[in-house]
Amino acid sequence: MIHALSAGLLLALAGGWLLAYRAGRPKYGGYAKLAMEGLRLQRLAPSMLYLLERIRVHRRLPRLFFRVQRAVQKLSGDRRGGELTLLFFAETLNYAWLTLATGCLLSLLGGGDPAGLFIGGILTIVIPMALINDLYRKVQRREQELMMELPELLNKIMLLVGAGSTVQQAIKLCLERRQDVEHPLYRELLQMQREWEGGDSFQQSMEGFSKRCGIQEVAAFTTTVLLNYRRGGQDFALALRDLSHSLWEKRKAVSKTLGEQASAKLVFPMALLFIVLLILVGAPAFMMMDL
Repeated sequence: MIHALSAGLLLALAGGWLLAYRAGRPKYGGYAKLAMEGLRLQRLAPSMLYLLERIRVHRRLPRLFFRVQRAVQKLSGDRRGGELTLLFFAETLNYAWLTLATGCLLSLLGGGDPAGLFIGGILTIVIPMALINDLYRKVQRREQELMMELPELLNKIMLLVGAGSTVQQAIKLCLERRQDVEHPLYRELLQMQREWEGGDSFQQSMEGFSKRCGIQEVAAFTTTVLLNYRRGGQDFALALRDLSHSLWEKRKAVSKTLGEQASAKLVFPMALLFIVLLILVGAPAFMMMDL
C-alpha cells in the first residue's frame, strides 16, 4: 500500500510540476535573471510562480505575505520587492516539492518503507519554515550591523562638518575613505549619493535612505540632519552631538545583546565537551572495576 501511494504521489508531483512549468514559463521565465542573495533554484521558479498566481497567496495568507515582503524589501530594495517576494515563495515551494519527491523516491527504493515518505513529509513543512526564519534572521543581522556602524559614521560627519565641510561633502568623504562598501549602511549611503548626483534633492535622497534602512535610529539621524543642516554652525554640531550620545548608548545595548547570544551558543558545545571528558576519564575506571 505504501509502495503504491509513494509511486502515485511521485507521478503526481512530477506531472503537476511539468504542467505548471510549461504554463508559467512564458510569463515568469525572466524571473530567473533577478538577483537575490540566497536563492539557488531560480531556474525552477516558473512552475511555483504559476502555482502562487493560481492560489493567490497574497490574499489567502496576507499577514505572512506582507511580513516576508517587508523583509525582502529591506534586504534587496523597494524597486522589485514584490517580484522578489514571489520569487522567494517560489524558492520555498520548490524546496518543499524536492524534499517530498525525494521522500517518495526513497520509499520506493526501500521497497515501500514508510520512513522515507514520513521524513519527506516532515521536511516539506520544516524546510520552508526554516527558510523564512533564516530570512528574518538576515534582516535582524542587517539591522544590528546598521546600528553598530551608525555612531561611527556620525562621529566622522561631526568632525568633517566641524572642520568646515557641508553634510554632502562629509558623506562623500566618508564613502571615499571606506573600503568596505558592501556594508549595508555604506551601500545605502552610496545609493543616496547617486540619487542626489542624479538630480534628486538632498532631502529626497535622505528620505529614501531612511526608508531603505528601515530602522528607527537611521530615521532619527536623517530627521536631525534635515532639520539642522541648513543652519550649520554650533546648532548643527550640538544636535549631532546629542544624537551621537544616544546612538552610542544604543550601540552598547546591541553589543551587550550580541555578547549574551554568543555566550548562550557556547553552552551546548561546552556541555558536550564535558560529557566527552567524563566518558574518557570514567571509562577506564569502570573497566578496572569489572576486572
